[in-house]
Amino acid sequence: MRRITDTSKQSTKVYRRKPGSKKLWLSAIFIPLATGFTGMSLMLVLLRYLPLPDQSLVNPTEIESDDGLRLAEWTSTGTDEQPVPLSRIPKALVDATLAVEDTNFYHDHAIDLKSTARAMLVNLRHGQVVEGGSTITQQLAKNLFLTQDRTYSRKIREALFAMQLELHESKDWILNRYLNVVYYGHGAYGVQAASHLYFNKSVDDLNLAECAMLAGLPKGPSIYSPLTDMRLAKQRQHVVLARMVRAGYLTKGQADAAYRTPIHVATYHTPVVRAPYFTAVAVNEAKQQYQISTEHLYQGDLRIHTTLDPLLQQAAERAVQTTLPKGSDIQAALVAIDPHTGAIKALVGGRDFKTSPYNRAMAPRQPGSTFKGILYTAALENGWTPANQVESKLTTFVYGPNHDKQYTVHDYGDFYAERPLTLREALARSDNVYAVHTNLAIGPQKVVEMARRMGIESSLQPYPSLALGVFPVSPLELATAYATLANGGYRVSPFAVKEIDSPGNELAAHPSPERVISPQIAYQMTDLLTSVLERNGTGYSVHDYLHDVAAAKTGTTDTDAWMVGYTPNLVCAVWVGYDSNRPLTVAESHLASPIWAKFMGTVQTHLPYQWYQPAPGLKPYTLDPLTGKLATPLCRTTEIDYFVPGTEPTSPCPVHAPAQPEQKSTPKQKLFGWFQKWF
Repeated sequence: MRRITDTSKQSTKVYRRKPGSKKLWLSAIFIPLATGFTGMSLMLVLLRYLPLPDQSLVNPTEIESDDGLRLAEWTSTGTDEQPVPLSRIPKALVDATLAVEDTNFYHDHAIDLKSTARAMLVNLRHGQVVEGGSTITQQLAKNLFLTQDRTYSRKIREALFAMQLELHESKDWILNRYLNVVYYGHGAYGVQAASHLYFNKSVDDLNLAECAMLAGLPKGPSIYSPLTDMRLAKQRQHVVLARMVRAGYLTKGQADAAYRTPIHVATYHTPVVRAPYFTAVAVNEAKQQYQISTEHLYQGDLRIHTTLDPLLQQAAERAVQTTLPKGSDIQAALVAIDPHTGAIKALVGGRDFKTSPYNRAMAPRQPGSTFKGILYTAALENGWTPANQVESKLTTFVYGPNHDKQYTVHDYGDFYAERPLTLREALARSDNVYAVHTNLAIGPQKVVEMARRMGIESSLQPYPSLALGVFPVSPLELATAYATLANGGYRVSPFAVKEIDSPGNELAAHPSPERVISPQIAYQMTDLLTSVLERNGTGYSVHDYLHDVAAAKTGTTDTDAWMVGYTPNLVCAVWVGYDSNRPLTVAESHLASPIWAKFMGTVQTHLPYQWYQPAPGLKPYTLDPLTGKLATPLCRTTEIDYFVPGTEPTSPCPVHAPAQPEQKSTPKQKLFGWFQKWF
């Protein structure tokens, strides 16, 4: 893949070879070679009169958001949206480029025979193409007309295209075109884009030191970028300045002065594409799910309609940027999907795509207590009810076929309620003892099966620790699993591409939602998860960011912080942590919740909703959470839970039972009592 880049302006001029031109090229090569000197002359004539590949405007592949906003466009040469004429490019940049790339550019004819011969010897010694020896004209031909394959056939075609270019165009035109399409790193193609990226200025305003640094980048943009390694960038700048001295463009004193000139690298860079992590996912999906080849993407004339909501994407990026501490290496990921369809509406894979394109929204990490949403869904399906109670205290569980294995469970900070908890309170407090007890009671294999049904595809093992989220899953998987609860029990398949406009292209159909749990269980879990955002819940600290009711679950491990939750219209999962698995500080372990809440506050405004109604067949009962029994008028703390008829508690709270009133005596009893007293 060459690039995906922002395209807020006009379409790019893309060169495309005419159909059937390959046979003409074969004829132009082999027939003249077979006829000696006369044939070589004939070949030059043919190259002069054969047309260059079509230079008409071709629509590139466009990538659009759900509402039609252009996110990016894909071409083999990048966008040509910032072309500058040669007259505007500083002479120092032109000289530096010639000195380091092709000193004899204005003297040779397309091919540097000496460099080519040297490269051929090196390649023969290695048994493959490892060195190019290409002139600027050859590099331009490769960028305009060919792939980046390192093969002998491609090098031969590159040389012939270079010869044809010089027979059709002037040296100045070729140099100018080269400077406007060559890749300078971090998604910047052409000198103008590179100048803005690295120095936040127009190419006209570059000084000698900046020109030398820029000219050294095409050799290895990822190695010599001043954004990633200023030491290597300065080393490369020194090489360029030395080459300029050798070529006669500078004196030694001028080169030394330029090397000592301070370089002020831009500190803020506009992303080369909108929603770059999402765009990369969409392109990859287009290639895999729609059988679109990379070559087809390069050829253009495709329009990829994605599922992205630009407003929600902006809110997601803002939530991450305003929450993560500046100057830290800590990373975050956020993914939001429509629970009814699986459409990905927003996705952030890290804090900066340019410095780290690794997509953490797709990366498995330990989910911690967010896995309990899946665990308790399995429990409700296997006979548990909200009234089930488990003692919250330091517990060592004995398990295994022979009851010869032990597993000691600790709550966060070794703080325990030291009393029985109902399912609602255990979920709100994120009690680990309750979770492991539940896991072993229903059987870990049933929890694994439930996770599979809800959309978790990562490896899971039926161990006691499964309940505590020790097996890594990705944020996208977790959002998919919680979507099953948000939509009433259907599993959806997440996707980023809605359709692709392409002549003759068969569009893939997205899988239909599949019911995997009952609507009653989905509603019970949703109702229980709202307690996480209420007083005494682990998510209560961020409830002020929200404007209405929501369901959610927090999760924390030594190295990962999570929050996942939903409204009827959207599910969002957030992860925070270090790529190196460095342990989180106490403050860092609480960063996922505000990111989630800031984003979901915008969601509630942008996508208003009516909260869920109880599923048919469920009835509410008021319980005393201390006993798990039906509350009485004397119970000071109560909770309302929903039950399938026949599973609800039937006895009242024994701790707060009202005193029995004295029974009044009947007249007959009073008379009998009077008679008994006197006689």
